[in-house]
Amino acid sequence: MDGQIVFGDRMIPVKLPERTKSLPPGLSTSLPPVADPQAAIREALKRPLDLPPLRDLAKPGWKVTIAFDDPTVPCYGPLWEPAIRSVLEDLEHGGVKKKDVHLLCANALHRKFTRGELARVIGKGLVEEFGYRLLCHDAEDRDNLVWLGTTRNGYDVEVNRLVAESDLTVYINTVVWRGFNGGWKSICVGLSTYRSIRWHHSPEGMSMSIDRNPMHEMLDEMGEVVEEKIGKRRIFKMETVLANPFQMARVWTGTVGDTRRAALEVLKKQYPPRRDMTEEKADILVYGVPDWSPYASFSVMNPLLTLVSTGLGYLGGVIEAMGKPGCSVILATPCPNRWDDLHHPSYREVWHAVLGRSRDPYEIRDLFEEDFAHRPEYLYKYRFCYGFHPIHGILATYPLKRLKHAARVFVAGAENPSLVTHLGFEPAGSVEAAVARAEEIHGKDASIIFIQNPPARNRQ
Repeated sequence: MDGQIVFGDRMIPVKLPERTKSLPPGLSTSLPPVADPQAAIREALKRPLDLPPLRDLAKPGWKVTIAFDDPTVPCYGPLWEPAIRSVLEDLEHGGVKKKDVHLLCANALHRKFTRGELARVIGKGLVEEFGYRLLCHDAEDRDNLVWLGTTRNGYDVEVNRLVAESDLTVYINTVVWRGFNGGWKSICVGLSTYRSIRWHHSPEGMSMSIDRNPMHEMLDEMGEVVEEKIGKRRIFKMETVLANPFQMARVWTGTVGDTRRAALEVLKKQYPPRRDMTEEKADILVYGVPDWSPYASFSVMNPLLTLVSTGLGYLGGVIEAMGKPGCSVILATPCPNRWDDLHHPSYREVWHAVLGRSRDPYEIRDLFEEDFAHRPEYLYKYRFCYGFHPIHGILATYPLKRLKHAARVFVAGAENPSLVTHLGFEPAGSVEAAVARAEEIHGKDASIIFIQNPPARNRQ
């Protein structure tokens, strides 16, 4: 069986046994793109699902915050600027003056983005027009955070002060990817703090499931507290489903709950459970890792992002869904040994010191999470130097939980095999060599599934 496998920033030929079953990764949709995104946005603003139109909801003299997804989301189409412009038009019609509007990037514990980088996303004109009323969320700026209390199960709810004190917050979500983002994640993660995020960003907590998503169940509880404390009609949400990373398919406006339900109803028909994509689970799973991570936007990959966060995390949902317990996983990647210490300041230390001590994400959480969450040298870089929050390097290790299901991981084609062995993975010169070694373990008739991940690139 001759094919092509993604290998970093390119595709390479691969020859697999004839019995190999080839499957898509279950990431794409069959939804057609809208012909005119601007018109679709305006129509959605005119007809919210469960709130008055924005131009009727807004009142003269109101202070309004327009919050938006940061550039880590997998949306590469020009959606931010037309959405923000349309919202501004409706606010002006309602009597809100532009000087009373803030733009707020919901970067959570991700790094802040420069004005030049934001201009690549929301447009140079908006960056210039709003000046210092364009902000990135700072999860460590205690003067501009508000703790709203705890949920019925004891989860802390802390948000940016602008959300708590604005007369209205309009949140523009540019993509709901499977069940992972959108909904209350936009606000209770994107505009929140480690104090809140720690509850669901755990090895078991983060989930892409559309149904019974444990992360979103916690987030919905947090949303109840937000609405109880500041009022249900003070958050106006725009929720978007994409046809592909570059084009919009659907858009809704209204409350957080109703817009998310509308999006999930569409996505349920597009994304059957991955476990249903194959009748029989495999002994060996093979897939390539593209040179992509949401956390490498305007940056570069590093070994932790390549092998763990993307390789086992974002792409690794297939391991439990399609692989037998004790299966072998083969990742194809050159995995270059490069690091961006400006944007990922804690990652190198996590790689060497933390993963040199333990590869168990539960032990890593117990031993290192609180330490890294409060390290002053790294917090300074998060607040003032465009670095990821120090806890983010720890969170990037949590997909190692997949090793509870997969017995071993082979990495084919890595330029530096010592990077592979540092994680306890096994290097192989090629995909074919890795398959041969896996067959020695599972037998010559071992079942093989090849997941055909598409090429992808980081936002530059």
